[in-house]
Amino acid sequence: MSNGRIPNDVIDSVLKRHDIVDVVGRYVHLTKQGHYLKGLCPFHSEKTPSFTVTPERQIFHCFGCGAGGSAIHFIMGVEGYSFGEAVRELAKEAGIEVGVGDEPSEQAIKQNVEKTSLLAAYEFTSKLYPYILKNTDEGKPAMNYLRSRGFSDKLIDTFQIGYAPPRWDTLAQLLEKRGFDLALMEKGGLLSARQEAGGYVDKFRDRIMFPICDAKGAVIAFGGRALGDVQPKYLNSPESILFNKSRTLYNFHMARPHIRKSGELVLFEGYVDVIKAWEAGVENGIATMGTALTDEQAKVIRNNAERVIVSYDGDNAGQNAAYKSIAILEKVGCQVKVAVLPSGLDPDEYIKTYGSERFAREIIEASVSSIKYKLLYFRKNYKLQEDGEKLRYIQHALKIVAGVTSPVEREHYVKELSSEFHYSYEILWQNLNEIRLQTEKNKNHGDNNAKPWNNVMNNGPVKERAPSLHPAYHNAEQKLLAVMMHDREISQYVEQHLGGQFHVEAHAALAAYLYSYYAQGNEPNVSSYISTLQDEGLVSAACFIADMGVSHATSEKVIDDYIKSIKQHYYQEELKRKEEARTEAERSGNVLLAAQIGLELIKAKRLLP
Repeated sequence: MSNGRIPNDVIDSVLKRHDIVDVVGRYVHLTKQGHYLKGLCPFHSEKTPSFTVTPERQIFHCFGCGAGGSAIHFIMGVEGYSFGEAVRELAKEAGIEVGVGDEPSEQAIKQNVEKTSLLAAYEFTSKLYPYILKNTDEGKPAMNYLRSRGFSDKLIDTFQIGYAPPRWDTLAQLLEKRGFDLALMEKGGLLSARQEAGGYVDKFRDRIMFPICDAKGAVIAFGGRALGDVQPKYLNSPESILFNKSRTLYNFHMARPHIRKSGELVLFEGYVDVIKAWEAGVENGIATMGTALTDEQAKVIRNNAERVIVSYDGDNAGQNAAYKSIAILEKVGCQVKVAVLPSGLDPDEYIKTYGSERFAREIIEASVSSIKYKLLYFRKNYKLQEDGEKLRYIQHALKIVAGVTSPVEREHYVKELSSEFHYSYEILWQNLNEIRLQTEKNKNHGDNNAKPWNNVMNNGPVKERAPSLHPAYHNAEQKLLAVMMHDREISQYVEQHLGGQFHVEAHAALAAYLYSYYAQGNEPNVSSYISTLQDEGLVSAACFIADMGVSHATSEKVIDDYIKSIKQHYYQEELKRKEEARTEAERSGNVLLAAQIGLELIKAKRLLP
């Protein structure tokens, strides 16, 4: 048997060569909790982790949305691949020959060819520009500029910085010589089409070039900084089949190991800030490439880090952007702090003026909480030397503090306001509680089922998950299947004594797949078995059941008790049907049939296990 026309031995090889912790870890920040790892689910929005990875069984499972499966299923979900595409991608990484598989559509074949060609073109270009910068007369002005900005040879090499010369068609000619389709190169953002004269010219000219990479480190776009007064000062590649501006983060591929190690990430506005901060020892820095932070980027960030330090420029535009980013990051569950720079300076300028050590110590390490930053952000709008303005600021500050979940934090900031402005703590605290009460009333307006506000704790209505109360046979089926996934002999024993008499449809299907899996000579392997399942519902059910483990199966008697419980329900259902048939016969006046069914009932009750 093969899965999606890919041989099972290939699927098994792919799963053996890819530890699920490593595969999932590329996308989700995982923390160890006992025998499994936990993180935020990439398949639905959540603030409290309900996504688990079990290394022992090589499966993942989300208790929030039900997603689950092997490493193959994870790549399918997170990248939007078909089963065959996911296997091929993982096989390619492991150097495994897949052979004949699914017949992809013409469109899929075309897009794959285009992606491969564009990646090759970007790889070539990412080597060409640094060569021009370091080895040609044309590159000398750009190199002198970089030197004046404090870029060392090591930094230039680490970040593959290059230079696009002023000529119109340097890259276009070289790409054409190497057989690249220039129309595709224009579509992919390396060239521009000449509207009137026809042909193609370089997209970037007379610019210092910063390669933009995907999570694996492949170059997928460029950012170019103009050397002269040309506008725009910074120019990014357009969106393409490789480059999605809303999801991509600059330097993510190099920063990721450092982010994982610390659980913390520093968010900058541009390439240069990231690069200079890297030299200053801040190696967990990434950037949004001068554009506003998006919800998609925030999700990528949260999947890899719990804590985020926002380090934007010190001017008004930078501080406004920092303020807006707080809500976006907190919405996905990040703990946010903000690095406060002196007015007008950006991280690069601060490092140049005060040095790397002070930047790391006095800016990054001294970053303030999001609430503290909000208080500082709005404070500048008030003339605090005037009593009226001072009162207006205090009222605004109390509204900000009122939104804090932690009572301890609320108390801390109220004490700070009381101390600074010499107002009674009790009066400020009472004012804050009135604000919270009014906010809760507004929130619950028209909602008769909303829970009342109280002074002890107010984190909003508590959502309680209804307890999962299943009948005995249902639990017996799940526990039996959990053991069967780990033990071929028990599976064969169950097949012999129970067969397909599982009452829950999904359980019956899982049992049938297990019988077939072992019949082909496969060894017990939860991940491999789950990869034979094609239905998402079955995959999710199998992952949930597999997570139960086998500790409950302490003896052969336990297995027999599970089988007995399932059979007992089967016989009880049979008795119920016969009782209904006898009642129907009596109602219709068929006394003979009713008596016959009565005898069958007596015999059936004797056979009850």
